[in-house]
Amino acid sequence: MTTAALLVSHGSVQDLDELGAFLTNIRHGRPAPPELVAELRRRYEAIGGSPLNSINAEVARKLHVRLGTRVAWANRLWAPYIRDAIADLASQGVQRIALVPLAQYSAHVYEADARVAADARGITLACAPNWGSSIGLCEAFASRIAAALEAMPSPLHTCVVMTAHSLPRAVVESGDPYERDVRAAADRIAAAVLGRAPAPGRFALAFQSQGASAGGDGRRVEWLGPDLPTILDEVVVRGERHVLAAPIGFLADHVEILYDLDVEAKAMAKDRGLTFARIPSLNASDDFIGVLEQVARSTLARLAMG
Repeated sequence: MTTAALLVSHGSVQDLDELGAFLTNIRHGRPAPPELVAELRRRYEAIGGSPLNSINAEVARKLHVRLGTRVAWANRLWAPYIRDAIADLASQGVQRIALVPLAQYSAHVYEADARVAADARGITLACAPNWGSSIGLCEAFASRIAAALEAMPSPLHTCVVMTAHSLPRAVVESGDPYERDVRAAADRIAAAVLGRAPAPGRFALAFQSQGASAGGDGRRVEWLGPDLPTILDEVVVRGERHVLAAPIGFLADHVEILYDLDVEAKAMAKDRGLTFARIPSLNASDDFIGVLEQVARSTLARLAMG
């Protein structure tokens, strides 16, 4: 019985003319206002376009070498879509798929989409559970934080701001474990950094890249916080002088890192008289591929046991 692994990320466009349709997918079928499309295009242009798809392709290639089994990749919200990747695997005779979401805190969201497509093709699917607090992933982030602290002007006057994407608070209040999982990972990463020289002055957690304050029905949308401006204001009040951003909720470079942090957050820090730096993303680094290998092998083993 032929088995494959399928990596799935949020997704991004290659052609900026597709941003309107991409936003419509994100907004569950509601077309985005022209001004929102224009603003997102400006951000993509400012960073030279998103490298996310090319990074995911490289991650799949490297993981294939490690596993010795077929590895495909897909997106939830843009091409190549999950359904198309599963259809392609089915046409190649694949009958079992180990799904590894490239979103370490939201596996259930990716599993739901993949299971519909797999069931339609008669394919057996096993999905990796949330793996954001895994020892290997936390160590990968901790090692980058520790290395970046070495280069900070004064680690003891530095606040390490770990970030993850915000969600509407209603999602969390409905029972989604996202906030709990992110906070647990942040605690584990901070503990892994402590004991290494030099230690930072403090750790903080911010939820970045909030969406619109009004939903499609006009009702106010409250987002999970604190947000980055709030944390940066707190840094100033506490007399800290340096900020080291550690986007632990993200695995690869894309617009939320290359623009929201490297451009927007950096400017906000400068306006407050703070220096700003960011740890490098995991992307397709060898230590990250090792973490993914463990996650994928565990999921493949579940498939083998039926």
